[in-house]
Amino acid sequence: MPNKWNLSKGFILASCSPQRQRLLRDAGFEPDLCTGADIDESILPNEKPKDYVKRVAIEKALFVAKQHPNCCVVSADTVIVAKGKIIRKAPNETVARENLDLLSGTKHYVLTGYSVIDFEGRQKSGVAKTVVYMKKITNSEKYALINSKEWENVAAYRIEGMLSTFVKGIKGSYPNIVGLPVYEIGEILKEVLK
Repeated sequence: MPNKWNLSKGFILASCSPQRQRLLRDAGFEPDLCTGADIDESILPNEKPKDYVKRVAIEKALFVAKQHPNCCVVSADTVIVAKGKIIRKAPNETVARENLDLLSGTKHYVLTGYSVIDFEGRQKSGVAKTVVYMKKITNSEKYALINSKEWENVAAYRIEGMLSTFVKGIKGSYPNIVGLPVYEIGEILKEVLK
């Protein structure tokens, strides 16, 4: 499908994330299909956060590429790292509160592993890192954040939501915090889809 960049080929996004879809569309890349990847996302023993997100992104891309041969596939996986701990999606309010406790008053990192498989099966992968500086969050503020439900289905928080009022500064890519390193993926797609 032609797109805003006048690229002749299309691609599949190996994600059902509305945030990732919006970031790509806003950058001028319209996926032909968005589909999830049914893989095991467990962290391996002693696996470093950077290695983890890259491995999961690659596995997601490979899973979807196997279902759609001879297609270009884009995938990503995002985690937050605070005090040496990987923070993923919270399954309940208790874990969401624990995550906020870890993030409160810290400098933490958002890591997104990404992978693009081209039409010949060649793969380009990497990891984007953004540093986030967050103010100390009071108990009443944590209560409001938990009740907002913004923590559901994301790695700890939505930077574009209520939690943005606690972010003192960012070093690196803002879109990466939302869930997709648009610069890195955009550069690859402009080459692969021409």
